[in-house]
Amino acid sequence: MTMRMRLARLFTIKTRTEAFLVTYAVALGAVERGVHYLETYPGAGGLLLFLACTGVVFLVGGLLLDWVKTAPAAARANAQPQRRAPISRSRPRLRPSRFGSESPLSLRRGSRRTIRP
Repeated sequence: MTMRMRLARLFTIKTRTEAFLVTYAVALGAVERGVHYLETYPGAGGLLLFLACTGVVFLVGGLLLDWVKTAPAAARANAQPQRRAPISRSRPRLRPSRFGSESPLSLRRGSRRTIRP
Protein backbone atom coordinates (compact mmCIF):
# COMPACT_ATOMS: atom_id res chain seq x y z
CA MET A 1 0.00 0.00 0.00
CA THR A 2 1.45 3.31 -1.00
CA MET A 3 1.86 6.22 1.35
CA ARG A 4 -0.67 8.21 -0.67
CA MET A 5 -3.37 5.57 -0.14
CA ARG A 6 -2.62 5.42 3.59
CA LEU A 7 -2.95 9.16 3.83
CA ALA A 8 -6.23 9.09 1.89
CA ARG A 9 -7.66 6.50 4.32
CA LEU A 10 -7.20 8.99 7.17
CA PHE A 11 -9.57 11.46 5.52
CA THR A 12 -12.30 8.98 4.62
CA ILE A 13 -15.58 9.32 6.51
CA LYS A 14 -16.55 5.80 7.53
CA THR A 15 -19.27 6.12 10.19
CA ARG A 16 -22.34 8.23 10.83
CA THR A 17 -20.66 9.71 13.91
CA GLU A 18 -17.83 11.02 11.78
CA ALA A 19 -20.38 12.43 9.32
CA PHE A 20 -22.16 14.25 12.16
CA LEU A 21 -18.85 15.65 13.43
CA VAL A 22 -17.90 16.91 9.97
CA THR A 23 -21.37 18.44 9.57
CA TYR A 24 -20.93 20.20 12.92
CA ALA A 25 -17.56 21.59 11.79
CA VAL A 26 -19.10 22.81 8.53
CA ALA A 27 -21.92 24.45 10.51
CA LEU A 28 -19.47 26.30 12.76
CA GLY A 29 -17.59 27.62 9.75
CA ALA A 30 -20.80 28.61 7.98
CA VAL A 31 -22.09 30.57 10.96
CA GLU A 32 -18.74 32.30 11.38
CA ARG A 33 -18.75 33.26 7.69
CA GLY A 34 -22.38 34.39 7.97
CA VAL A 35 -21.56 36.67 10.92
CA HIS A 36 -18.76 38.16 8.83
CA TYR A 37 -21.28 38.84 6.03
CA LEU A 38 -23.69 40.47 8.50
CA GLU A 39 -20.95 42.84 9.68
CA THR A 40 -19.73 43.63 6.16
CA TYR A 41 -23.15 44.00 4.51
CA PRO A 42 -25.66 45.33 7.06
CA GLY A 43 -29.32 44.94 6.25
CA ALA A 44 -31.17 42.51 4.03
CA GLY A 45 -28.16 41.69 1.83
CA GLY A 46 -26.09 40.46 4.76
CA LEU A 47 -29.02 38.49 6.13
CA LEU A 48 -29.57 36.75 2.78
CA LEU A 49 -25.88 35.84 2.58
CA PHE A 50 -26.01 34.56 6.17
CA LEU A 51 -29.01 32.36 5.33
CA ALA A 52 -27.25 31.08 2.19
CA CYS A 53 -24.20 30.07 4.27
CA THR A 54 -26.27 28.22 6.83
CA GLY A 55 -28.45 26.60 4.16
CA VAL A 56 -25.39 24.92 2.68
CA VAL A 57 -24.96 23.02 5.94
CA PHE A 58 -28.26 21.23 5.38
CA LEU A 59 -27.22 20.19 1.89
CA VAL A 60 -23.76 18.99 2.90
CA GLY A 61 -25.04 17.22 6.01
CA GLY A 62 -27.66 15.35 4.03
CA LEU A 63 -25.17 14.31 1.39
CA LEU A 64 -22.67 13.09 3.97
CA LEU A 65 -25.28 11.01 5.75
CA ASP A 66 -26.43 9.52 2.44
CA TRP A 67 -22.90 8.60 1.44
CA VAL A 68 -22.07 6.83 4.70
CA LYS A 69 -23.20 3.23 4.91
CA THR A 70 -25.55 2.52 7.80
CA ALA A 71 -24.09 -0.88 8.74
CA PRO A 72 -20.76 -2.53 8.00
CA ALA A 73 -20.77 -4.96 5.09
CA ALA A 74 -19.60 -7.84 7.28
CA ALA A 75 -22.58 -7.45 9.62
CA ARG A 76 -25.01 -7.41 6.71
CA ALA A 77 -23.41 -10.49 5.16
CA ASN A 78 -23.85 -12.50 8.40
CA ALA A 79 -27.46 -11.42 8.89
CA GLN A 80 -30.08 -14.09 8.27
CA PRO A 81 -32.65 -13.21 5.60
CA GLN A 82 -36.19 -13.07 6.91
CA ARG A 83 -38.27 -16.03 5.79
CA ARG A 84 -41.83 -15.50 4.72
CA ALA A 85 -44.65 -17.84 5.59
CA PRO A 86 -45.65 -20.09 2.69
CA ILE A 87 -48.66 -18.89 0.75
CA SER A 88 -51.59 -21.23 0.35
CA ARG A 89 -52.57 -21.26 -3.30
CA SER A 90 -55.57 -23.54 -2.96
CA ARG A 91 -58.17 -20.79 -3.40
CA PRO A 92 -58.14 -17.03 -3.89
CA ARG A 93 -58.23 -14.90 -0.76
CA LEU A 94 -59.99 -11.61 -0.29
CA ARG A 95 -57.75 -8.65 0.31
CA PRO A 96 -58.68 -5.53 2.25
CA SER A 97 -60.00 -2.82 -0.04
CA ARG A 98 -60.05 0.90 0.58
CA PHE A 99 -62.75 1.46 -2.02
CA GLY A 100 -65.43 -0.95 -0.89
CA SER A 101 -66.37 -4.19 -2.58
CA GLU A 102 -65.99 -3.46 -6.29
CA SER A 103 -63.52 -6.26 -6.95
CA PRO A 104 -64.71 -9.05 -9.30
CA LEU A 105 -64.00 -11.61 -6.61
CA SER A 106 -66.42 -10.02 -4.16
CA LEU A 107 -69.16 -9.82 -6.80
CA ARG A 108 -69.32 -13.61 -7.03
CA ARG A 109 -72.32 -15.24 -5.56
CA GLY A 110 -71.77 -16.56 -2.06
CA SER A 111 -68.38 -14.94 -1.54
CA ARG A 112 -67.39 -13.25 1.68
CA ARG A 113 -67.41 -9.47 1.95
CA THR A 114 -64.18 -7.51 1.74
CA ILE A 115 -62.54 -6.48 4.96
CA ARG A 116 -62.62 -2.77 5.67
CA PRO A 117 -59.51 -1.33 7.39
